[in-house]
Amino acid sequence: MSTDISSEVDGGADASVSVWAAFGDLMSILLGAFVLILVGVIAVQLQLEIKLNQEIAQRKIETQRRLTLERALAVPLAAGRITLVDGRIGIRGSVLFALNSDRLQPEGREVLKSLAGPLAEYLRARDEALMVSGYTDDRQVSDGNREFADNWELSAQRALTVTRALIAEGVPSSSVFAAAFGAEQPVAANTDEAGRASNRRVEMAPVPRLRHATASSDAR
Repeated sequence: MSTDISSEVDGGADASVSVWAAFGDLMSILLGAFVLILVGVIAVQLQLEIKLNQEIAQRKIETQRRLTLERALAVPLAAGRITLVDGRIGIRGSVLFALNSDRLQPEGREVLKSLAGPLAEYLRARDEALMVSGYTDDRQVSDGNREFADNWELSAQRALTVTRALIAEGVPSSSVFAAAFGAEQPVAANTDEAGRASNRRVEMAPVPRLRHATASSDAR
């Protein structure tokens, strides 16, 4: 009988050991899973922090860029000859050109002359180029005007005229280019003369330069 009791005790002990072993394995698995989750959470937090720091640095760069441009254009800005909104320099079309014309008026030429020096200095200090954009209102050029087929051509020629004037005043030709938008992207409604006058404009904005293709890319 004592032998039977000993067997029962040993069997119970073995079962208890098995239960604790299984429990230990389960806890190890749970602990491993928890560690993996924790590592994943930390990795995500690090990525978010890196992204946030990059965004903050980019905002600082943009703010510094805007302040630098404002300082460079302080004189014409103070005189009210140009506007500067989000890094875009705006000049009303009536200052630069007569209606349906791409020939610079004396006042417009003087404005561009006052801008050329600060813009050239600004561009030399940065890896940027100046995009000169021409815009018109939504009214088509007059039927009697044989110089321009439509507003696209008028806006293109005006942008080219301003670009050439800036180059003539010292802005490097490699740092400036022209773009035409016609009646697209208005800044005011074309429902009255005041709105149409606002839309007839030329804007200039520094933009990142296009990167040159690598030698290996050229070889392909």
